[in-house]
Formats: sequence, structure tokens, C-alpha cells
Amino acid sequence: MNYRVPRTRKEIFETLIKGLQRLEYRGYDSAGVAIDGNNDDVKERHIQLVKKRGKVKALDEELYKQDSMDLKVEFETHFGIAHTRWATHGVPSAVNSHPQRSDKGNEFVVIHNGIITNYKDLRKFLEGAFALVFKSIHYPGEAVATRRGSPLLIGVRSKYKLSTEQIPILYRTCTLENVKNICKTRMKRLDSSACLHAVGDKAVEFFFASDASAIIEHTNRVIFLEDDDIAAAADGKLSIHRVKRSASDDPSRAIQTLQMELQQIMKGNFSAFMQKEIFEQPESVFNTMRGRVNFETNTVLLGGLKDHLKEIRRCRRLIVIGCGTSYHAAVATRQVLEELTELPVMVELASDFLDRNTPVFRDDVCFFISQSGKGHRQRGQPCIRSALVLNTISILLASEEKPVQMHRPSGPPPYDPGPAAYTSQFISLVMFGLMMSEDRISLQNRRQEIIRGLKSLPDLVDCCRLLSVDSRDSDLTSSFQKIKEITYMHSEGILAGELKHGPLALIDKQMPVIMVIMKDPCFAKCQNALQQVTARQVRALHWTGKTLHIPDTVEAYFFFFLRRNLALSPRLECSGTILVDFPRNLAKSVTVE
Repeated sequence: MNYRVPRTRKEIFETLIKGLQRLEYRGYDSAGVAIDGNNDDVKERHIQLVKKRGKVKALDEELYKQDSMDLKVEFETHFGIAHTRWATHGVPSAVNSHPQRSDKGNEFVVIHNGIITNYKDLRKFLEGAFALVFKSIHYPGEAVATRRGSPLLIGVRSKYKLSTEQIPILYRTCTLENVKNICKTRMKRLDSSACLHAVGDKAVEFFFASDASAIIEHTNRVIFLEDDDIAAAADGKLSIHRVKRSASDDPSRAIQTLQMELQQIMKGNFSAFMQKEIFEQPESVFNTMRGRVNFETNTVLLGGLKDHLKEIRRCRRLIVIGCGTSYHAAVATRQVLEELTELPVMVELASDFLDRNTPVFRDDVCFFISQSGKGHRQRGQPCIRSALVLNTISILLASEEKPVQMHRPSGPPPYDPGPAAYTSQFISLVMFGLMMSEDRISLQNRRQEIIRGLKSLPDLVDCCRLLSVDSRDSDLTSSFQKIKEITYMHSEGILAGELKHGPLALIDKQMPVIMVIMKDPCFAKCQNALQQVTARQVRALHWTGKTLHIPDTVEAYFFFFLRRNLALSPRLECSGTILVDFPRNLAKSVTVE
């Protein structure tokens, strides 16, 4: 939204399209925009909708084919909206694309993230997870937005001094019986002291977005909305409202400064974001440990946890909850966590955790791992009093849940497979285990061995150029998850001990099998599994230290270096036309149950 900031229609289009392009990593199947039409007559004012199935590039081309729109028309105040849609209900098409309209006259239009679980009863009350932004012909240059369980933030840009850094929350004063009468008249303007605006009624711009990546090139000053916040922008003033008041509510929303740079979300000289992350992994590994691990004293200090460490150490069980890559990072670290903490560790899929109504007790500690920082808020409700969130540095998830915080600085995830996120999550969990075991005399030798391994990781990773992932049989599922996402080839990772419980029935001489056998206590058992496979005339691939360089390191980190060779995905993809950064049908950061 631009207020007293002259912008041509072409400039507005460019801003909206570029914002959508910054969000392409999430995955989508169609896109659309809504802006003001040409007629300034109040009675004939209308909203121009342009929607297109396919890529944002196709929408961009379609915009310039619209003969009814003059791209040189200048607006001093204007509010335009744009959205990419990922099909949850209804096939990908122009009709199902967003923005959605109220009627043929486009009296008002709406875009939303997330999934409305009661979409058939939409005219009554919303249920599910959503972030909504509204535009109406009756209120030109004004915007209303709300969210619940799906991210929404507002960027602020102005050359002039702003009225406040803390926007007070305004609460409803009318009763439910009077709500239906609100729409019949134009509401009275609010006192400017309760709003954010440029002092002196000067020029200001507001950017509504579901992700900071879409607006970082315009501003790094943002306001994160919380569940059930309603933001209204009119006449250059931004106000935030809530229907109900509770004792735990924060009385205001602060303007925060993002620690993000545009170059972090750009490919630069790399052909794909995947390639960029592979080459940036040494830096990502180093940044995850920086300021947290003291290699001279062999100590680990996680700032968000140090004040709560005594309470955490009294727990009887660790529960780690995550989805996709985050779940696999938890599986990969389960063994070392159990060894260092001497506690039972449960790893749960977030999509299943709440639906099962899992018993969680007062002496449990729950980890909520989010690759993007946009996990479901309600997942944490059963154990919100003792939670550890591993998250990108965005404050988003942590500020919503208000648990103990530990951020993993791997940077914004620019595409779906997210190898740097996996690596940082793995190391963060290992660091937590090291901190928990600091007072265990019997574990000191083991701790020092693991810390020495951490120290050498950045250099070893730089030599190995990994994609991500793991070595032990229980962790190989993540490797094969990536192969599925990037090559569209079906692949599975299974425990060697489970081979005879079903999977062996699928094996014949045409079935490729990759087995990972480490020199550990399970070595002999894994060799038995190999013999069962070769007995079915399967051609075995033998990788040895002579033909395949895997650096010597603590077995807890062995997974990093084996992954270089297991990560066949980019090479498998090279012969085809698959876009490795955008796996088909996969949407990142979308709030869907």
C-alpha cells in the first residue's frame, strides 16, 4: 500500500510480481493480482483482476496484454494485492486462483494462505489456519488483514519519522448483536495516537506479506501479527485490533528490524539454490556453532536455554516434534541425544502428534523443530510450558509460542529441499545434548570426542560438498526423501533389520539397492542383510575408503560425508528437465493439515 507516494500502475505491478517471485520457492500452481481499475468515478469504481494458471512469469506476461489498463496512470494512494496458490481444494485453474472475488462486480476481493477446513460454511465463521487480506471498491486505498495459524507480517517504509515503535492493541467495544450493523456505515476514524503513521500525515508505505523474503528489498522494518490480530490500514494509518482480551495478551506490537539481506535469498552466480546451499554449507555449519561452542574449554552455551537448564535437566523424557526434513533431523540425532542426556527420546511427526492426543506430562520437555519457522501453533499447546523451538532467526515461531528459544542461524530457506536447514538442526540438537551432559563425569571423554568432531566439521564439509543427510540405517529415510523430491523416482530408506519383514519381497535383479554398512556394533548384522540381498541376484554397489573418500571423524558426524555420494539426486536430475529447486506438487511453508 502506498500513501502519498506516487506510483504508476506499472510500478505497482512490478512490486507485486517481484514479491511473488521471491516466494516461488514455496511451490504453487497459479497466481493472480488485483488492483484498482481506470475509472475514478465513485459509482463506477471497480477492481481489475488478472489471474493465470502456471508460473509467475506467465502472469507477468498476461498483465501487459491487458488493453483495458493504462500502465502509465499514476496513483498517489493505492492498495494492490497478489498471491500464488497451491491447490488444496479444486484443480489448478484461473477460476480457482487467488484473489477470490465476492461477485461478478468484484465488490471485494480476498487472498488467503493456509487451508479453511470449513470452506463450505465460509459465510458463517472461519475455522482452520489462515492469513487473509481484503480489498474493496467501497474503501479504495484501504486494507484489512487478519491471521490465525498462518504467518502474516507488515513491512513499514517511510522517509519521515514514524509516530511510534509500539502499536497499541485496540479491543472491540461493541456486542455481537451490534456487529452486523458495522458494515452498514463507514466507521469513525481512530485517534491517531492509537495508530502507526508518518508524523505530519506524510508519505508512508505498508507491505503485507506472508514471508519477509517478499519485502526485504523494500524494507527491513516489520510488524509480526499474532493469531487473531486484525490489521487495518487507511489514510496512511495502521491500527491493530482484537475481538477478545486475555491476560496473556501483549498490549502492543513492536516494529522489529530484520537481520536479513537481499543477497541471502538470491542465487547469485549459482545455477540453482540447491547448488548455492551446497557451497555455503561450511559457512552455515560454522555460523550454527559460532558463539555457542568454546573449543578451548570444551563447553557449549546456548543463550536461550542457560537460564532454564536446571529445570530441563529435571525432566524424565524428551519429545522431539517435527515434519519432513525437521523430523529426519530429529531421527538422526536421537541416538546421540539418548547417549548424552541418558533420557528416553521420542520422535514424533507433528501432523500426527496432536491428532493422537499424546499424553504429555509436567516432567517432559518438548522440542518443536521447524525448518521454516511457520509450524502449526496448536501443535505446541499440550506442552507449551516446557518447549524448545529450533527455528530460523525470524522470531516468528518463537514469539508466537513464547517458549524457551534456540535459533539456528542457517539463513532463510530459499527452496524446498533445504539442506542447510537440516544440517543446522542436526548440529543444534547435538549441541543441546552436549550442554545437558556437561555435569556428567562419566561422559566427559565422549563429550570431548564429539566437540573435537564439531571443530573439524566446517573444514571437512568444505572438502566434501554435501547435500545433507545421514548414514545410519535409521536415518537414510531423509536421503531417499530428497531423491523422491528432486528426481521423482520412488525410493525408500529402511532399517536393515526390517528387510525380511516385507521389503525383501520386492527385491529382484532389476531392483537397485544401496546398503550402508558402518564399522560399528551392527556391522555383522548388516553384512547378513547384504547377503540376503545378493542372494536375490541383486548387483551390489561396494564403496570403500580407497575409491570413496570419507573423512575420519566421530561416528556421530559420519552421515555428513557419506551423503556426498548418496546424494545422487542432482546428477540423476541433470539428464532431465526437472527443476531441482521446485519439486512438483510440494508447497513449502504452507499451513495445511
